[in-house]
Amino acid sequence: MATDYAARCPVSPARIPWLVAAAILLSAQGIGAQKVRVEEELEAYPTESVDLRCQFIDGGGLTKLTQVSWIWEPVDGQRDNIAVYHPVYGQSFPNQSFKDRVVFLHNSLENPSIRISNLRMSDAGRYTCEYATYPSGNEQGTTTLVMLAKPKNSANVVTVQAGTKSVVVARCEAADGKPAATIKWLASVGGNHSTSTTNGPDGTVTVRSEYRLVPTPADNGREVTCMVDQRTQERPWVHPVKLSVEYPPSVSIEGYDNNWYVGRSDAMLLCVSNANPEPTTITWTAASGSLPDTVVVDGNKLMVRKVDDAVNTTFICEVKNKHGASRHQITTVVIEEERQIIAAPSTGAVIGGILGALIFIGVIIGAIFLIRKRQEDGEGPPKHKPPPPVKAGSSTEMLNKPSEPPTATETAPLSPGEVYYEPTGGEPVTNLDDETTGALNGGAPPVLDNSAKYDNVNELKDHAADGHHGNDLDSSNHEAPAANITRGESFVSPAMYV
Repeated sequence: MATDYAARCPVSPARIPWLVAAAILLSAQGIGAQKVRVEEELEAYPTESVDLRCQFIDGGGLTKLTQVSWIWEPVDGQRDNIAVYHPVYGQSFPNQSFKDRVVFLHNSLENPSIRISNLRMSDAGRYTCEYATYPSGNEQGTTTLVMLAKPKNSANVVTVQAGTKSVVVARCEAADGKPAATIKWLASVGGNHSTSTTNGPDGTVTVRSEYRLVPTPADNGREVTCMVDQRTQERPWVHPVKLSVEYPPSVSIEGYDNNWYVGRSDAMLLCVSNANPEPTTITWTAASGSLPDTVVVDGNKLMVRKVDDAVNTTFICEVKNKHGASRHQITTVVIEEERQIIAAPSTGAVIGGILGALIFIGVIIGAIFLIRKRQEDGEGPPKHKPPPPVKAGSSTEMLNKPSEPPTATETAPLSPGEVYYEPTGGEPVTNLDDETTGALNGGAPPVLDNSAKYDNVNELKDHAADGHHGNDLDSSNHEAPAANITRGESFVSPAMYV
């Protein structure tokens, strides 16, 4: 019959787009008119409370609400009613696991929000608010509840023995967290780590990490740090641990200074050991047998009350712990007299002395330079007295020189009217001066006046050619008076005219 109707009343092709648009519009109006409003996802922690909101939106007011239910889906395929509200029959909580933990916030079909208290990790899942309506049927909206759990973090060290194989030296754990935590290691020692996870029955995850290395005695006491990062933590959890590596002892003896002289009373040896755990026993023995009577042992100390030939031996210290034993020995030599040990100057003192010497030398060089500079620049009068002028006819020259006749170049006597000035300054006395010779203190012998006898130089030359010598001259004619110079007076040559 429907086929006949279609055949009799065919739909025009031009009307098909309008029909499709109308169908889409009616569908959208129906969806908008009947809608259950919920939150898509919520996060919560165990022992806390959470509110699941639900509201029915009826745009046209034509839908009749008959009942609302909250359905819990912990896993796919499982649906359990945990709360039901009917306007006539009231509230109902059919699931025993939620009994006394679920309540309706409003006694209304239009706003059937619920609150779940004392949350458990197993409460995670999907919660659907479903309406039974007339005439459209059931309407629903779903909220996913995510349960979060802060992990219980811990880190501890594993005591190991030094060896050649890689072993676990530290562990770190983030237990019962949700979501799973991330563990990292921060370490300055060479090693590596491995991580494993374990799922709990309530959806939590436990993460464990182990740090491994080949332990050596040098690794004992070093730090490795565990760092845990997880969504519920405001900042990463950081915890350092110190490695514990056990090893047998290593031993050395200290205190011998090569100055054990006879009679010394403060000699002592110290047995130094490095072991983990601490040594259980420390034993002192002597290579010659039993310890000398003058020796006293106190733990790792061997004290000599008085040095004598008995301690001229070899001492042995043996140290033991649970991982083994080790020993060390030293030979002491007794001398007759005490050696004087001169302490070497410290490096600081040597450097200070060198710097002081360099500064002193620099000051001296600077002073010499300034003195020379002033002398070159002529600052101030000279500090010494200049030597007296040397006269050609001085007593010293006369003694060292053979007697010669006077020549025409000798100084002529003073003419009338000229003034002769005698010096009065002091002059040092020499051994060459002789008061009896008439030339006192550098005085010259009397000057002969040849100008009166010879009128000119030519006549003097002729006279010399004739063989007449200066000693034949009449000394009484125009004889210059001898200089009357007392001892200690300065010498100044008389004025000369040529």
